[in-house]
Amino acid sequence: MPAIRPLPDTLISQIAAGEVVERPASVLKELVENSLDADATDIGVTLIDGGIKQIRVIDNGAGVERDDLPMAFARHATSKIASLEDLESVRSLGFRGEALASIASVARVLMSSRTAGAGRAFTMGAGGSDVAAVQPAAHPIGTTVEVNDLYYNTPARRKFLKSEATEFAHCEEAFTRAALSRPDVTFSLRHNGRVVTRLAPSGLERRVEAVLGPEFAQVMRAIDANSGSLKLSGFVGSPSYTRASRDAQFIFVNGRFVRDKLLAHALREAYRDVLHGERHPAYVLFLDIDAHGVDVNVHPSKIEIRFRDPRAVHQFVFHAVVKGLAGSAAQTQAPSVTPLASGPSARLSGTQAALGIAQPAPSYASMFSGRRGHLESAAGETPSQNVAEEAPLGFAIAQLHGVYILAQNRQGLVLVDMHAAHERILYERLKTALDSRALNTQKLLIPSTFHADRLDVATVEEHSATLNLLGFDVAAISPFALAVRAVPAMLADADPAELARALLRDVREFGASRVLTERRDELLGTMACHGAVRANRALSIPEMNALLREMEETERSGQCNHGRPTWYQMSLADLDKLFMRGR
Repeated sequence: MPAIRPLPDTLISQIAAGEVVERPASVLKELVENSLDADATDIGVTLIDGGIKQIRVIDNGAGVERDDLPMAFARHATSKIASLEDLESVRSLGFRGEALASIASVARVLMSSRTAGAGRAFTMGAGGSDVAAVQPAAHPIGTTVEVNDLYYNTPARRKFLKSEATEFAHCEEAFTRAALSRPDVTFSLRHNGRVVTRLAPSGLERRVEAVLGPEFAQVMRAIDANSGSLKLSGFVGSPSYTRASRDAQFIFVNGRFVRDKLLAHALREAYRDVLHGERHPAYVLFLDIDAHGVDVNVHPSKIEIRFRDPRAVHQFVFHAVVKGLAGSAAQTQAPSVTPLASGPSARLSGTQAALGIAQPAPSYASMFSGRRGHLESAAGETPSQNVAEEAPLGFAIAQLHGVYILAQNRQGLVLVDMHAAHERILYERLKTALDSRALNTQKLLIPSTFHADRLDVATVEEHSATLNLLGFDVAAISPFALAVRAVPAMLADADPAELARALLRDVREFGASRVLTERRDELLGTMACHGAVRANRALSIPEMNALLREMEETERSGQCNHGRPTWYQMSLADLDKLFMRGR
């Protein structure tokens, strides 16, 4: 027998399915795109067990002729292109002719369809290597595709699927993208017999509000730019509306949802001067471009693209969004503020104010292990030169612009970036505590609640053990809200909601096992950054000295987690040169 031989068709399809059918949401995306390509105006999606047990998509599109049903399950068979010229100017969402064949190789699929001119409907089933004969059926004009028991014949692949809640959240995300792409189409979504969403036909503005919510709709800015073969339209959120993750960023190119680094960079740059670095904008944008100017045949999932003139596209999108954002600051109303009396009673959160519970001002000495500068005088004054010689980083004499600590040591002047230094301290302490399973938690007097999408809620439910190991107690209080009840004790002064969002973002993107192993240091660095003392916060002399002592006892304290220096020494000789002393 020859060493090199052709693979069986079923195995070829199952290999291809690995690229096309990643999870139930991938199946849903392909089926809904087929419905849109068939000019459907009403698309209904029904899921069971997050799509793992069943995905059913019903549409009122053009339908499939009886004789074409068998070809629908054949590999590389399609009605959408017929030549290289068609491929280079493709406008349909599907065109590769491999989705149904790939799905049928790893699931049991039943397709029923009727065209407008047919006297009756027909149905056909396929699963693995088995293909059933075409049979008469009762069905209105349009098509129903039912996918059952995903990965029933490839159990190793099935083990990689997540919980029902997580898989449903991914399906809902795919459904949302399709609904945003075609506001003129009716969309409905049911899960385990319950109606989750029904969207009636509308204009884009109403559809965006229905999907992203009224809060975004109130601050979104319309984009409408045209330059030859390029057109950009849609809505971007004003800089006052930001999110902790990129979950509300939708870009469609010629009607197709894409993830493109070039477009993402153009948008990031457009917001660069008006948005805080750790927050993310929201937008729903549609780029129309000559079909010959973009290659959509980059990956079987068809979510990646390539532009023939990337620089021109980047500049066009960047300038269009910058122009759209230019007037947003003046148009956006400042958030209303209820005046509070000065003094301790003024330091109340919204919830605490309602309850009448005072929150004392943060004590940053407590962030530095409670150290109070044991070499200082009782009054907190700078110690004598003799005492200062005992401390390599010296002793604080002032704080500059709420960012830098000025300290005096035997050599001269020490400049410390207090946030960067504290970030490194927290990072090293978090590593040590996690390695020794001694990451103590701090219960919050009042849980911190925040809005979350279904994926975040599912992540909390699926990975609660990992969150507990990292010192967090987070619980779902509704399908769209989470409550942080406890955080790592050493990060007790950080914003609990922002800290939890950052953690969930990493767990969502990389999975719990990778977060605790190969990405552990990146995660702990993020946590340390959120927990470190922020700029523009006044520290007392004892608190600054406590930080300096912690730096002296912390490994690698000369650089922050991002590699920047945390302190700089200026000798007396350096200072003398600045003022030309001795010349």
